[in-house]
Amino acid sequence: MRQIPVDTVNATVMVAKAPQPKVKDRRTGEIAIDKDGTTLMVVEVMFSTPDEVEILKLTVPEPGVSKDLAMGTPVVLTGLVASPWENEFNGQKRHGIAFRAIAVTSLTDAASKPKAA
Repeated sequence: MRQIPVDTVNATVMVAKAPQPKVKDRRTGEIAIDKDGTTLMVVEVMFSTPDEVEILKLTVPEPGVSKDLAMGTPVVLTGLVASPWENEFNGQKRHGIAFRAIAVTSLTDAASKPKAA
């Protein structure tokens, strides 16, 4: 599947919904895991550029999610990529774009840490 890097340089990004484990199967409640066995999380963010604002659902490995991300927390997205997808279910074709990041890091955590001299 093709991955397209997403430019975040001119974007303001804030948490829209607190991180939650990604559910692989809604019927069974099975949680999605990465190839290496890492739990995957879903983080919804408000992605604002000078021209528009979007709410994006990101898939992020659990170790890459800052602790205590709450709605409105400003964040930095590391390694954000978009992947177009398409499938057919019960005779209906569906398509969209999936977003994945290596990490979602709180800017408030970074600001509160002492700077190296």
